[in-house]
Amino acid sequence: MKESLISSSTKPCSLHGPSGTPDTMLDTLQFFLLAFIVGLTGALAPGPTLVATINASMASGWTVGPRITFGHMLSELIIVILIVAGLATVALRYTTAVAVIGGVALILFGILTLTGSRQVSLAGSKSPESVVTTSPFFAGFVTSVANPYFWIWWLTVGGAMVIAGLAGGIFLACVFMAGHWCADLGWYTVVSTGIAKGKTILSDLAYQRIMMACGLFLVVFGAYYIVRLIISA
Repeated sequence: MKESLISSSTKPCSLHGPSGTPDTMLDTLQFFLLAFIVGLTGALAPGPTLVATINASMASGWTVGPRITFGHMLSELIIVILIVAGLATVALRYTTAVAVIGGVALILFGILTLTGSRQVSLAGSKSPESVVTTSPFFAGFVTSVANPYFWIWWLTVGGAMVIAGLAGGIFLACVFMAGHWCADLGWYTVVSTGIAKGKTILSDLAYQRIMMACGLFLVVFGAYYIVRLIISA
């Protein structure tokens, strides 16, 4: 990469360069792909939202995945609006501190993903049937806000990346959320479709290996992020 995808310096990611559009489009695409991969590491992680998707898909079909995802997206949209409305104006004054927090959080989440990857399974466990099957959208919202991992992730990695995007303008922040939500929607739709058709999309071994790869990516990218911060300081 020519430049860090998430700028840790005070210079914002420019979306309008005097030399033309190609670099701008490339930087935007890179940021989208980064958001997608980082979002996928969160979506793949076992939790109440994944459990709700698995259980409800057996009774209500493949559309459960998208509907649960939309509820999950609503909870994240509220957080992003709060960041854009107030937190970013303060946090942009402390870009170095935000960058350090984001980099360290990426490494820590990567380590947690690696250590937990050996036990993950798509078998699922029981969740409140009445809530999930009656309103998957509501279930997606509730299982998200009730998950401590969700809040820790958004107070560290997610918040730092949205603020980094805002340094280049509201458009980059929207690009981040688009990539993040595509990862959520894609994963939960795949899971719900497979469960509804009575098939196992992934074996537990394949799922565990994907989780390990995601964890390794987070550790490597977090380390790269911090090294770039030190070099540019």
